[in-house]
Amino acid sequence: MLSKPRKLKSTVKMRAKGTINVKPASEAMVELLTLLFLNSLAEEAKIKAFEEKSATIRAHHIKTVSKKILKKSRG
Repeated sequence: MLSKPRKLKSTVKMRAKGTINVKPASEAMVELLTLLFLNSLAEEAKIKAFEEKSATIRAHHIKTVSKKILKKSRG
């Protein structure tokens, strides 16, 4: 099982404007959305690496698809 990112709750509070109370359900939702984003990023990077006939995913594969995934995840 994946370990929980460190200080997720404090990161959410720090990024939010004003005071915010993060309940456990909200914290779980943020964690799930983060995992979905990372999963889609990894899948797209894998496809990009396959197109370039590379056996491994490298940093430049992730950089090339990150803008596309960020734009898609914004809605």
